Amino acid sequence: MVREKQIEVMHDNLQNWKSYLQFIGDEMIFIQRLLNSYVFEPRTPHLFERLEVFKQHFDASKRNRTALLQSIKTHENGLAGIFECVQDDCDNHYYEKHQGLKNNITDYIQTYIGLKKDVYNYAGSVLKMKKPLY
Repeated sequence: MVREKQIEVMHDNLQNWKSYLQFIGDEMIFIQRLLNSYVFEPRTPHLFERLEVFKQHFDASKRNRTALLQSIKTHENGLAGIFECVQDDCDNHYYEKHQGLKNNITDYIQTYIGLKKDVYNYAGSVLKMKKPLY
């Protein structure tokens, strides 16, 4: 009974991680559109260079996100096979892999949030200001 509960918790973790990474993917589309738009003040020093650096970081983050989603899929497939092997051997190995994946996802999310914060802080400071039409 305890084993089934642990497996259920791990399955829930995997579903939550997939959902959050999907949300990040959707958010990335918006941020990349922002970075590629013409809403920035063109006279900003080093604007093009800064935007290019952000674009490169987002491309790397997208690759990492894709790799994590693949790791989740592989891990999820392994969860289905956990019932077919000797309990202690498989469980301990699987729990260790699960914890490692959790650590990787946590690190990725923290890095992504930092990148997003940097983009928002920079973009907010160089957006074009339009006068209201009164």
